[in-house]
Amino acid sequence: MTLLKPDSIYLGTGAAPQYLTLKRANRHGLIAGATGTGKTVSLQILAEGFSRAGVPVFMADAKGDLSGICQEGAPKDFLLKRAAQIGLDDYEFEAFPVVFWDLFGQQGHPVRTTVSEMGPLLLTQMLGLNDVQEGVLNIAFRVADEQGLLLLDLKDLRAMLSHIGENASQLTNAYGNVSKASIGSIQRALLTLENEGAEGFFGEPALELRDFLAHGPDGRGTINILAADRLIQSPKTYATFLLWLLSELFEDLPEVGDPDKPTLVFFFDEAHLLFKDTPKALIDKVTQVVRLVRSKGVGVYFITQSPDDIPDDVLGQLGNRIQHALRAFTPRDQAAVRTAAQTFRQNPAFDTSQVITELAVGEALVSTLDDKGVPTMVDRALIRPPQSRLGPVSPQERQEVMRASVMSGRYDTVRDRESAYERLTQRVEPRPQQQRRQNPWDAGGRDQEPARETRPPPRPSTRAPSTRQRQGVGETFAKSIASSVGREIGRALLRGLMGSLKR
Repeated sequence: MTLLKPDSIYLGTGAAPQYLTLKRANRHGLIAGATGTGKTVSLQILAEGFSRAGVPVFMADAKGDLSGICQEGAPKDFLLKRAAQIGLDDYEFEAFPVVFWDLFGQQGHPVRTTVSEMGPLLLTQMLGLNDVQEGVLNIAFRVADEQGLLLLDLKDLRAMLSHIGENASQLTNAYGNVSKASIGSIQRALLTLENEGAEGFFGEPALELRDFLAHGPDGRGTINILAADRLIQSPKTYATFLLWLLSELFEDLPEVGDPDKPTLVFFFDEAHLLFKDTPKALIDKVTQVVRLVRSKGVGVYFITQSPDDIPDDVLGQLGNRIQHALRAFTPRDQAAVRTAAQTFRQNPAFDTSQVITELAVGEALVSTLDDKGVPTMVDRALIRPPQSRLGPVSPQERQEVMRASVMSGRYDTVRDRESAYERLTQRVEPRPQQQRRQNPWDAGGRDQEPARETRPPPRPSTRAPSTRQRQGVGETFAKSIASSVGREIGRALLRGLMGSLKR
């Protein structure tokens, strides 16, 4: 009898086979456990299962060992032994469709967004600004909106900050105090961000999130792997990027309720970095997005060492749990074990707190939501072996996958069009409002000075128009594009969800 089912993902076997029901997979989940206990394998088999079911996946590869999913596994003895132990008779090896991404453009296709779409709240988190500096940053975004200046990359933001600093006395009455000291602090924070290599993340062409929703030729969902081994060295940048991505998914995707299977599954590895030293206001926004994104068909799975790394308001929304071993050497460790045990529906057959400390590598406590959305009783299970390769691919194999990818060439070349930097530094000459005929007697066509513009020309949006709905300024802008292409769009700039929530 096969253990594989079309409407669920087989996880492993304990007292009974354990499954993750696809219809409940958008109710989010948690994979927890100490280092070296098997969290990566659990993540890998979930990604394989979702892909096989036609569900696209996004995950950050923080240690560089998930890239092997794009290659067929090898019949190693310990894998075959585990398959026999759990009764997986139809165990076969296969490769899965993968697209590699990298903020630095080295181990995958480049990932970019614009400064405007990142928004001031997330930039504040990324730059580590205080409340006063955040206020100045908000003023910079507001003035850019009103003056029709596009904020695409970091040099645009630098130019904008210099601009409001030079005009601080005129801006103070309208927006409040604009301190040169605060502007200097923000500029230094931007320099630090650039030194960490994040400068290339801001600019165009900006990532189109629909590219994460692709499928392979055989209908399997694409597994999008972000190379994060370098990115993880800058924890704030890592956490802010993934939070931005999650908020953009929430903003872009339509409401679908509870579909038969998720639209996309998002894995957040090293999740404790998202909540460490994070302002309460931002944690509240994370909680809100995690709660609401379920109705967009997106399942969010956090991977971390202990459940107490996750705030209670978020932890309470994670209905599907895979808990690997925890070690209880210190009082703090013992408290973490008790917290983990209390998150499960208890099984009278064993003491959950004790079993958590006894689990072997590749074993886990498993509890998922059943067809009615009720957590199943926790079971001690042997996790199934993956079908793809365990461990990383070689650089040559990675390059072959990238060359064969449908994303090859789509984001590779940076586009630097006229934006705030060019406008404010007057590097772009004003364009005449209408084309004049050349004087045939003047071979150079310079018979007279072009008419000076009385107002700035219409500004294009930071990205191609999409179907997503935005509130306030963004909604007005979208309607303007739909009704009159080329008409001046006024002072509005699109901005990501987290930025709009702040205002």
